[in-house]
Amino acid sequence: MLQTIEINPKLSPSASVIWLHGLGASGHDFFDIVPQLNLPKELNVRFVFPHAPVRAVKYAGGAKIRAWFDIVDINHRVGEDEAGIRESEKLIGHLIEKELAQKIPSQKIILAGFSQGGVMALQCGLRYPKKLAGILVLSAWLPLTHSVVSERNAANQQTPILMLHGTDDDLVPLSWAEESCDYLQKIGYHAKLSSYPMQHTVCPEEITMIGKWLRDLLL
Repeated sequence: MLQTIEINPKLSPSASVIWLHGLGASGHDFFDIVPQLNLPKELNVRFVFPHAPVRAVKYAGGAKIRAWFDIVDINHRVGEDEAGIRESEKLIGHLIEKELAQKIPSQKIILAGFSQGGVMALQCGLRYPKKLAGILVLSAWLPLTHSVVSERNAANQQTPILMLHGTDDDLVPLSWAEESCDYLQKIGYHAKLSSYPMQHTVCPEEITMIGKWLRDLLL
């Protein structure tokens, strides 16, 4: 089971956001963003920030860092680490099951992620066998496109997918997100992409959009 840090509402949670960090970061990375989302307290949202496993990453010179999967090239889509992606998919699935065990309905659970974490949010969300509330994808792309159609689960065919990306991102080009969103729309998903004048990061306008999107989904 993945280690996590959590933010719990005062009352019993009725919804959960599982937020996955990027390469070399940790669950602490987006912890401080929660107050900036300005979510109504009556939503009773629980935030779960897992730490990715530590693994050797070729793109980082073989250094052992927190990563959801290995990356071999600056073009992250070259030589996809399918085994690592699928291993992390199982671990994240266990996190979702843990939320279900706390009596949070699956349709009140949102998968969110930045960069590698956003990749995993898509990987898990499209294949998860129970309806989720939404999939939030920040500065990321769709992995394992060759297997999406054969492996997707009908439970999340109508689940909203919000993709947000920087126009000046030099690590994960905006074109990757555009291609991913176009493909998702082509195969019938409700995917939306918005871009912001920023690099591989987040900005205040984006955070405002995320807060509004979460409120609309959970109210």
